[in-house]
Amino acid sequence: SIVILLYFPALVKIGIVEDPATGGRMENLGLAKRNIDLLDLLKDRTKGNLEPEEQKFLDGVLDQLKLAYLRKADLVKM
Repeated sequence: SIVILLYFPALVKIGIVEDPATGGRMENLGLAKRNIDLLDLLKDRTKGNLEPEEQKFLDGVLDQLKLAYLRKADLVKM
């Protein structure tokens, strides 16, 4: 699904998972934010057209990515 195509690279760019191409961890918060923004846009554009489990998955993905992004950007201390 398109969600996975945006979700996994965002995890890599936040530095949560290793980059499969290099085997290392790297951060690029700008690119991670771009993928998060695209997922937000997808959520807005598909509102009311997703199955309940699809909506729950998309919401969970966005919540996880946003929290991880905020932690990495030192905007939220936990």
